[in-house]
Amino acid sequence: QVQLVESGGGLVQAGGSLRLSCAASGRTFSNYIMGWFRQAPGKEREFVAAINWSGSTTLYADSVKGRFTISRDNVKKTLYLQMNSLKPEDTAVYYCAAKYGLGGPAARRAEYDYWGQGTQVTVSS
Repeated sequence: QVQLVESGGGLVQAGGSLRLSCAASGRTFSNYIMGWFRQAPGKEREFVAAINWSGSTTLYADSVKGRFTISRDNVKKTLYLQMNSLKPEDTAVYYCAAKYGLGGPAARRAEYDYWGQGTQVTVSS
């Protein structure tokens, strides 16, 4: 079992930055591929970014490539999402997720085993 708790969301103007954190507890954090997803009102939850167990390989949705950076600290058992040049369309609840395994980062929601409760990000125009 892995427990995930997101933090760092908030209200920011377009063009601004936020850094989300996801603190993990429970089993060995480094045994998990980690991902960020988001869900806007009335829309399905969508993939944002993912990172393999060591942090050496990352994967991004086209909509955030070049603006967002995913990283992890396996000692602190924490996942991060640095979000720059934010746009109003980035407004959503952001969730972190964990998938057991040592393979590459995954983009499919169904592959993830554990989810956090989400943190709201609102970007004003």
